[in-house]
Amino acid sequence: MDWLLGDPDRCLWLADLIVALHFAVVAFVLGGAIMILVGGLRAWKWVRGPAFRLIHFGVVLVVALQQELCFLTVWELDLRERGGKGIEEASFVARILHDWLFVDVELVVLQRIYIAFGVLVLLGLLAVRPRFKAQR
Repeated sequence: MDWLLGDPDRCLWLADLIVALHFAVVAFVLGGAIMILVGGLRAWKWVRGPAFRLIHFGVVLVVALQQELCFLTVWELDLRERGGKGIEEASFVARILHDWLFVDVELVVLQRIYIAFGVLVLLGLLAVRPRFKAQR
């Protein structure tokens, strides 16, 4: 992997890419949960799609069960360290996304929030059930 991670500028670019991906995952999880609840009330068929619901629940499950920092956070921090610059020296967009993503609380507080959110998504899975096609 030295060919990929040997260049500090490439490491910083990859760190920016990871923080953007991380933001997209959080937006998918939060936005998906909101859309499922609203869609259930408004009878939107797409929110009952099994592929969407299983992917959404799977991502939430991974987040809820993690015991340490998210692997995306670990990768981003590692790449920034390899690049020799902190988040304060990242691109404008990466700094904004980073500031939106990260809050200054203890890891145990985040873990409890993630588990509570996972339970809420599970309840949403039961309240707005996915529709599987009838098997013939």
